[in-house]
Amino acid sequence: MSNNNWPISITRPAIAAMSAYSARGGSTGALHLDANESPWTPPPSDTSVKNYNRYPAQQPNSLRDRLAGLYGTTPDRLMLGRGADEAIDILLRTFCEARQDKILICTPTFGYFKTAADIQGASIIDVPLTDEFKWDTAAIQRAITSHEPKIIFLCSPNNPTGNSLAADAAIALCVDNPETLIVVDEAYVEFSPQPSLIPLQDKYRNLIITRTLSKVYGLAGVRMGVCIADPEIINLMLKVLPPYPIPRPVEKAVNLALAPAAMAVHKTRLALWKSERKRVYSALKASPFVETLYPSDANYILFKTRDEAGLLAALNQSHVKIRDFRQKIAGHFRLSIGSPEENDIALTALEAKANTNSHDRIGEIFRKTKETDIAVRVNLDNPSDVNIETGNGFFDHMLEQIAKHGSIGLTLTCRGDLEIDAHHTIEDTALAFGSALKKALGNKAGIGRYGFVMPMDETQARVAIDLSGRPATVFKGTFPTDHVGEFPVEMCPHFFESLAQTLGAAIHIDVEGENSHHIIEACFKGVGRALRPAFARNGQDIPSTKGVL
Repeated sequence: MSNNNWPISITRPAIAAMSAYSARGGSTGALHLDANESPWTPPPSDTSVKNYNRYPAQQPNSLRDRLAGLYGTTPDRLMLGRGADEAIDILLRTFCEARQDKILICTPTFGYFKTAADIQGASIIDVPLTDEFKWDTAAIQRAITSHEPKIIFLCSPNNPTGNSLAADAAIALCVDNPETLIVVDEAYVEFSPQPSLIPLQDKYRNLIITRTLSKVYGLAGVRMGVCIADPEIINLMLKVLPPYPIPRPVEKAVNLALAPAAMAVHKTRLALWKSERKRVYSALKASPFVETLYPSDANYILFKTRDEAGLLAALNQSHVKIRDFRQKIAGHFRLSIGSPEENDIALTALEAKANTNSHDRIGEIFRKTKETDIAVRVNLDNPSDVNIETGNGFFDHMLEQIAKHGSIGLTLTCRGDLEIDAHHTIEDTALAFGSALKKALGNKAGIGRYGFVMPMDETQARVAIDLSGRPATVFKGTFPTDHVGEFPVEMCPHFFESLAQTLGAAIHIDVEGENSHHIIEACFKGVGRALRPAFARNGQDIPSTKGVL
């Protein structure tokens, strides 16, 4: 930047001159009688509301550090707020003088850019997308030269069109307009094959990124977003940010949702989401209501309809709501990508031809205790994804045997107190795994219910399983040694006892052999192989004379 006084030179003078509000927030070791707080926690006075009587930190350090790691940047580049919307609002309030400064947008785009500008009293320069919904970078640059807007707001992938802004275009805008803020809203970037522009911020100080946890991380109801920018810009924005914007329940919810153990499940979900986007897009081509489909890098698909009245009637009849964009783009609607089951309902309403056979049985469990933090996702009908990380290599290998021989997709991450011993990691993993399997089974319609097997080398494991809903475990066998690697052999029968408890199954194992490794492996393989026919689905009948399991 040639201007050594930047970004102060483009900041509203009143903001540049003011001091930030002193918001203490957060707990320290001192006796706090400085913020007019209540000395008592609200009812119910239990651990769930601990510290609710004290103001939270203005920018909670643990949350700032976690999000900085998530986005590959440093904490001093982050401003946390109530969704990315608040970041947009604070940018305008910091840099745009009412009835004096301007912003530039490219419609159709995210509507809150205009709303926030209208609230602040900033003028709006609109350089519409082309007929193919592409950015006209030459027209944008001409408008910047003519009107000198303070902020350029871009959305990539763009909402509602779903296409992404090329990195070269963003770089050119930053280089050609060094004193103008180039803001790129990346609310949907996780769905896009194009990487985030965050790594470019080290080189281009005027590049600002907004991100949200509302989409791919499923935290829309929590309201958490961030602005990522040069530290000097962040410090100016923090002057404007209202006190205590991050409530304690929000901080807790975000930290739990972004716990290291949960990230593998988020990754698996995202892969399914992208797969569903491809399936829905293909199916919509056959809908009699769809005239034009637009490729999307986001979790939605924009389309133009050939029959507005018929489309609305069909959606209303099926009680399906999609976004109506006709006031902004004539004849256009936007469909969000939901779960496979939700997408089938929408495709049926739109009379689109799609493979709507029964979907995979999936179960997810997140379990956190003082000793362990576990995330499990099982898929009883698609064994392609197996990703296991417990910190105990032998245990990981055994869980892989259940997944492989049970033909189960398994994503499982456990962060446990292995520095003490493996007990809690193995037991809690079994409990969480069993709970996820039970959840995936649902009402157990059509399952085989029973399973049995199996020999291995000099070892023989005889395994019988009944998914009866009544937990029971019988384990017969002895081990020549007390450990296999870092795995205590006594935890082998305990694992299956815990698994049976939460799965609601009777598991009988009778094993004999001469090698502890082979004995344990035969048990895990045998249980996996016995679970395969028990989980197998054929029809819809409940395999019980009672009609329920």
